[in-house]
Amino acid sequence: MSSASVKISAAEKKPSGTIYLTGSKSESNRALIMQAISKSAVHVKNVSEAADTVTLLGILQGKAQSSKLKAQSSGLQAQSSGLQAQSPKLIDIGPAGTAMRFLTAYYTLQDGEIILTGSARMKERPIGILVDALRELGAEIAYTEKDGYPPIRIKGPLKQKSGSVSIKGNISSQYISSLLLVGPLLEQGLELVIEGELTSKPYVEMTLAMLSQAGIKYTWKDNVISIPNQPYADSVISVEPDWSAASYWYAIAALSEEAELFLPGLNAYSLQGDSKITEIMANFGITSQFKDGGVCLKKEPKKVERKIFDFKECPDLAQTVIVVCAALGHEATFTGLETLKIKETDRVNALQVELAKIGVKLIEKNQTYKLDCSERDLSKSIKVNTYDDHRMAMAFAPLAMVLTELEIEDHRVVDKSYPHFWSDLESIGYEVNTVNN
Repeated sequence: MSSASVKISAAEKKPSGTIYLTGSKSESNRALIMQAISKSAVHVKNVSEAADTVTLLGILQGKAQSSKLKAQSSGLQAQSSGLQAQSPKLIDIGPAGTAMRFLTAYYTLQDGEIILTGSARMKERPIGILVDALRELGAEIAYTEKDGYPPIRIKGPLKQKSGSVSIKGNISSQYISSLLLVGPLLEQGLELVIEGELTSKPYVEMTLAMLSQAGIKYTWKDNVISIPNQPYADSVISVEPDWSAASYWYAIAALSEEAELFLPGLNAYSLQGDSKITEIMANFGITSQFKDGGVCLKKEPKKVERKIFDFKECPDLAQTVIVVCAALGHEATFTGLETLKIKETDRVNALQVELAKIGVKLIEKNQTYKLDCSERDLSKSIKVNTYDDHRMAMAFAPLAMVLTELEIEDHRVVDKSYPHFWSDLESIGYEVNTVNN
């Protein structure tokens, strides 16, 4: 059930202050799988408070709330304690996409039988490519409803019949990362052949860097990543604050008259691909000065000239940057949006519908997208639908800098990755009021 909407306005057009971001959801989810699969040889610090991460941690610790586990028409008894009770058990990850992909590979190595399911939208998000790869390695996985989509039945442990598997590079990088995380514990190791161009490469590089922190040796030559069989080492992984969350503050700065915001904990040499926001937002006059253990954002007057933005390596930044361009009337062109259609919602369509409310069109032609701002109108108040997508809410929130009033549906949707987003907005002078529709 959707929560109440919020009306937000920004009387203060020159925001300043310090924003403490939660740990990276991407790093946290990888680290938690590594901790579980290593039987706690890997220790994790600064775990994200994001709802997706909390869900994943609860499942891995056997503490998932039974209220989230729903009996299916098969009559199976839903359980809430991992694989420790009578199998098969139903494990419901809700809308947590990363958890679905990572747990699919994780449970192939565990004793017992489970059914992994999720929200209605999760059942529409494909997982067939990952399942096919795991089956090729020897995993026993079956679909319980629609082929290629959750729910899936997994019976472990995997009896490896092949050490090599191929996977397309232009699909979700989470499929690849899921395989890499279990690779060290496969008896024959893992040789992963990436077919074609690799989408979201920084996320794969993040996974491999974190594996290195846990003592895992690997090679990456051309399009082949090889991981020998080996144990995870006793190690500590400290999760960096979330650069994806930082992107919304860059957007607010870009739409402000002046801005000076400090984000502690972020560093210039991040594992996170979304740290590319520093480079992107430099085009909008935002400088990033790394000092005092964080990054300081400042707005400087600058005419936006860059016309093409490629999000192939950082797709989670696309909504944020596109909304900023629309608000500024900057008719840019965007590429690398292919994976946006299989996220929490079809993000391309969602952007098209919501931007139309300020008179801006996002026109698609041969996987290239261009803004038409010829009828842009910032004189009215609008209500933004979120489509159960946290990034829709947070990408559109900066519009309050240029609109008289902005209403955003389902304010609790941000809990998925950034639970304190609204209170952080209030801390820099935004007015945020809940509306009970």
